Amino acid sequence: MSEAQRTPFVESLLEAAAQAQLPGSGIGWLDAARRENLDAFVAGGLPDTRMEAWKYTALRALGQRRFAAGDAQASTRAIEMDRYALAGIDGPSLVFVNGVFRQDLSRADNLPAGLTLQPLSQVLKGDAEPLRFALSRHYRDGGDVFARLNAVLAGDGVVLRVAANAKIAQTVRLLFVGAPADAALASHVRQVIELGEGAELSLVEQHVATDSHQNLGTQVTDIVLRQGAKLRHVTLQDASDASTLVRHDSLQLDAEAHAAMYALELGGSLVRHDLHAVLAGDKSRLDTGGVFALRGRQHVDTQMSIRHQALNTTSESVWRGVADERSRGVFRGAIVVAEGADGSDASLSSKNLLLSAQAEIDTKPELEIYADEVKAAHGATVGQLDERSLFYLRSRGIPLAEARAMLTAAFCRAVFESLPDEGLREHINERLMAQLPSA
Repeated sequence: MSEAQRTPFVESLLEAAAQAQLPGSGIGWLDAARRENLDAFVAGGLPDTRMEAWKYTALRALGQRRFAAGDAQASTRAIEMDRYALAGIDGPSLVFVNGVFRQDLSRADNLPAGLTLQPLSQVLKGDAEPLRFALSRHYRDGGDVFARLNAVLAGDGVVLRVAANAKIAQTVRLLFVGAPADAALASHVRQVIELGEGAELSLVEQHVATDSHQNLGTQVTDIVLRQGAKLRHVTLQDASDASTLVRHDSLQLDAEAHAAMYALELGGSLVRHDLHAVLAGDKSRLDTGGVFALRGRQHVDTQMSIRHQALNTTSESVWRGVADERSRGVFRGAIVVAEGADGSDASLSSKNLLLSAQAEIDTKPELEIYADEVKAAHGATVGQLDERSLFYLRSRGIPLAEARAMLTAAFCRAVFESLPDEGLREHINERLMAQLPSA
């Protein structure tokens, strides 16, 4: 690493790696994976905008910041759980505060038959071998610097498994709470999720804050759906307005598996979400949908890649973006239909609204096809609210600000209309209306 790359950010995290006492230390393959990823992190440092994957997201300011390792008070911080309740969702849950598992706030006892839900730190004290494939990964792409960092420093996380043919009726909730401390903190969470053949699960993941803070959070998630499994995964990201959050998700779908992934991005100062999905089995299906609604100087960057590599696979992606004031949204959606993936059907739609002359949205759909008999379509737009619709609402006596809010909210809500949980849809609508400008 050159002197230019040894930024305060890098130095502080190298110090954390040197001092860390992580669960699983002493497991040979895990220690080796941590060393390999640390070496790659040291060699590469933070990427700059010359790297295509980070073209629209500059990390210079982040590189000048330092982060403390760990929160000594995380296990005792008072958390008002009622603030984060979701109507009708009161099933099994794991709660983490600044990356530390809180058993006192979680509900992981008396689980439904077929469901295993444990913190990673607990699993690593026992038989860690089933996690070897996921946790021994070496991130070789230079753009995956935060995944490398997570592989080195993740001290806790989630291990969730659903047994073959188990259909879990209750929605499982994962709650990640960020809280201010004496200094800006860095926390790193690892998730491993596997659904067995024919299994079904609904999962809600929340990122919230007790108050404003400048913490850094990284999260890496590996999801595997075996043959015929079905997963509905909703992520509600409402982190602190000054925080940095980087998420990296990898998803594998075996034959006839179906995943529906939704994301609502509202919080954070700098937010990055990488979603890499592989439709590995015949007749597998992936539906993705997401909304970012930004204001102030928020910056949210979503990078999605979907690879069709089996017969008769389907993907449908619907994404919406709204940027106000001086915020910036980035969306890249890349679909590859590999050779031999005949009969694939892929569609991608990215529509965006600019509510301010100073806001910016960059959207880039990509499509590569190497197979025959394929249906594929993609499209992207960036514009403003339709003046005719505004005129119609105003002619009915609705004030301009209210009319703008109504149209913007309806534009976003379309993504979540297929969610079967009415209470969750209502929560999303309320959070959108609170985020969108009303004057």
